[in-house]
This record gives sequence, structure tokens and C-alpha cells, in this order.
Amino acid sequence: MKPYSRIAAALLASAFFALPAAATELKIGLQDDADVLDPAQSRTFVGRIVYTAMCDKLVDVTPELKIVPQLATEWKWSDDGKTLTMKLREGVKFQDETDFNADAVVYTINRNKTLEESRRKSELSSIDTVEATGPYEVTFHLKQPDATLIAQLSDRAGMMVSPKAAEELGAKFGDHPVCAGPFKFVERVQQDRIVLEKFKDYWNADNIFIDKVTYLPIPDTTVRLANLRSGDLDMIERLAATDAKSVKEDANLDYQAVVNIGYMALYANVANGPKADNPFGKDKRLRQAFSLAIDRDALMNIVYEGTAVAGNQPFPPNSPWYDKDIPVPARDLDKAKALIKEAGYDRVPVELQIPNNPIAQQMMQIVQSMVAEAGFDVTLKSTEFATLLSEQTAGNYQLSRSDWSGRVDPDGNIHQFVTCKGGINDTHYCNADVDAALNGARASTDDTVRKEKYDAAQKILEDDLPIIYLGHQSWIWALNKKVTGFVPSPDGMIRLVGMKKEG
Repeated sequence: MKPYSRIAAALLASAFFALPAAATELKIGLQDDADVLDPAQSRTFVGRIVYTAMCDKLVDVTPELKIVPQLATEWKWSDDGKTLTMKLREGVKFQDETDFNADAVVYTINRNKTLEESRRKSELSSIDTVEATGPYEVTFHLKQPDATLIAQLSDRAGMMVSPKAAEELGAKFGDHPVCAGPFKFVERVQQDRIVLEKFKDYWNADNIFIDKVTYLPIPDTTVRLANLRSGDLDMIERLAATDAKSVKEDANLDYQAVVNIGYMALYANVANGPKADNPFGKDKRLRQAFSLAIDRDALMNIVYEGTAVAGNQPFPPNSPWYDKDIPVPARDLDKAKALIKEAGYDRVPVELQIPNNPIAQQMMQIVQSMVAEAGFDVTLKSTEFATLLSEQTAGNYQLSRSDWSGRVDPDGNIHQFVTCKGGINDTHYCNADVDAALNGARASTDDTVRKEKYDAAQKILEDDLPIIYLGHQSWIWALNKKVTGFVPSPDGMIRLVGMKKEG
């Protein structure tokens, strides 16, 4: 279905959903389609945007990246850092009208830890047991201190799901998710729309002023913006940097932007199935050469017009977690060619899968041209983003371009990607020294100690390069000026609490 047809279909479908006479609908254009709508299983950035409306968490994150209460109202650690006790909000209902309580928290956490398809296992691996120590109190008993746990509970690992619905649906919970957020699931048509409607019994319903929200995946940034300008959309995420100036000059539109806490990267298949059996996957010298052939500063300026910064680590250069002893490498074609020759090759074929949005395609075409000068013959394979992630998981790729939206704790940007049993380790990279450093960083509450361990891991990763980091972009949104109350956040989420739409 063409993007314009998606809008028409969504508008036509709205006739099937009875809304109040003066109902307010917010239509949001997404760059990609979400994957499975189960917080235990999903991994896409846009999936998290949808969850922000649908699934409240134990704690949330402010635009200043501070952890604040949501379904948990307060918490405290034991002196040895191995026990976390949380008080829970009372009077909360799931969207199937069942009660949220301590038993529901225990159920959700255990589901995240044990469901075969769960991607949250590594995020919650420090938890030994969780128990209800009161109707509205839960206690987490840890195997060892874990400074990252609160931050993990501010994301998908901490999103509470209805035990009743999860038991009935099992691994197919994503077909009809039931959470405790402000909007409940209505329908989904893959690659076309996700429709939610206001949950009247939401605990904070007095601050919800939208009756219905429809998310429409439109990968083409030009089409997304055109639909916003025509009124078929009310808001779009990830506006192209090239369109920033025209949006700022449009009297009908509002421009919002903030530097994100994530990264853009290339993932090399080093050990994930038969497709890892190729020179690029097996010889780190070729990955080092590939990295050295890229002019990251030029790449950021050309594609993102200065709104993004070059990077070579999971943390941006302005982060306190960035290792300044490993600066962003300057382009060095001579060294890249020497490494290729040392590895025994003149030309190296590489298949690079990329998402089917114009910005990523432009970026990778430039990379393709840059690395060709060093000796890499890159073939670009474009695919829909959710499919790309599925292929990464299955090991059906050689090199893959993907973004990570970032997490408030540094652990969330690195541990699950490069530890041997990491939940999103699609490269299947495994190094005992890296595991030891990153697990040690998790176990300490001393930031100085944690920084030393992240630096130790990063020095190994910079040499092995299972992931080639490229840079860090800004989140950019454009909205119809009739939409008010949106607060941009470095995590890239669209929080609908407090948002309004006139007329």
C-alpha cells in the first residue's frame, strides 16, 4: 500500500470506531513500523513510542534524564545493594479492568525473565527473585548489586502487563497487548496503522486530552512531511535535517529538537550462523579498515546538516562515559589499504543491509562510496526496518545498519549488545574480558569504578569492532501548531500526557 493510501485507509477505518461527538484524534507519522507489540519481545524504537502511550512502567524518565515515579511511587535499596523495595501506586487498573498490584509486578518481571521469546532476560539477569511483600509492595532480591536496575525498569523491562491477558495469549500477547497506560489497544494493520483509544479508567486520566491516537508508519521523510502539511498527520517524528529550515519557516508548523542519547552503527556478523563465515566477519583487520575508510565528520555534515555529531563509541563524545583516550578516528585511507593487504586481499565484497528510509539510504550510499576507495565493494540491500531487525536476530546478514535510541544508564547502550548472552547481541560477539568488565560495571554504584570498567571494555571493542559506531543524531519532531503540550526528551519518546489538539 502506498503511503498516501495508508492515510486514506486509516481515515476510512476510523468510521468503524465509535467516538464521542467532539472526540479528538491525534495522527502521528512514524519513520518505521513497530515490531511485535509485546514489551517482553520487542526491540524497535517506534515500538517504544507506541508503548509510551499504552504501557506505563514502574518508573519514568524526565527530559533531564532523571528517574521519577510512575507505577512505583517510592523505592529504597538495602545497605548491601542487593535488595530493592518498591511501594506501588494504588487504585490502578489494567486496560482489561483487572487490578494492578504487587502480584502483577511479580508476574510481569518473572514473565520477562522466563518467556522463551523474551529479550529482557539480560536486562533483568541480576534479579534472583521478586516477591510481593505487601498488596502494594514488591521486593527484588538480587544475585549481586546492580546499579542499572532502576534504569532498566524505566523501559520495556519495567512495563507492566495484565497477568490475565498475558496468561490467555502467551507468546501471542503482542496481537492484543493489555497494559496499564493511558491508551488501550484497538487494532493494528501491519505496515499501515496502529490505533489506540483513551482508557477511561487510567489513573491519571484527568491529564489525558486526546481521545484516540493513530500511528502511521511512513518511511519516506518527504511523504511524512507532506502529509503533515496537508493535515493528514498532526505530528511526525524524525524529521529530516534537510527539512528543518522549511519547517521553522512554516507558520502552521512547530519545530522541536533535542540531542539524543543513542547512536547510529553498523553491526558485523562475527559468529551468528553460516553468514558469519566470510572474511569481513572473521578478520577484525578488515573491520578496522572499513572503519578507517569512513569520514565520520563529513558524513554527519552531509546527511544531517550539522545536527548530528561523529562518534566511535556507544556514548557520544560529550558524555561523561565517553573514553577520551579513544577519540573519533580521522579518515586514513593509507592505513585502511594496508590493513586490507595485510589480511591478504585486494578487494573485499561486503553485503550491507539497510533500512528502507531515504536518510539511512543516503548515508549508506555515501559510506559505500567512501569505503570503495579503500578496497571494499559494498552491495546495499534495502529492507523494511522490522524485517531488518528480524534478519539480524536470525543471523541472515553480513553487515547491518541500525540505530539505538539510547538509555539513561550507560549499561543500556552497551551490555546487551556485546556480552556473550546479551539479549540483543545479533553479532554473537563473545569475549570473556568484555563480559567481566561490563558485569563489573553493573555491580558497582561508584561511577569512578564503573567508568574504568566501561573504558576497559571499550578498548577491546575498539580493536575487535563487532559494532562500528558512526555518530549520534538529534531527535527532530514537527507538529501542527494546533497540537500543544509536547515536551521533547532525549530518549525520543512522545509522551501524550498533557498534550492537546485544538479544533
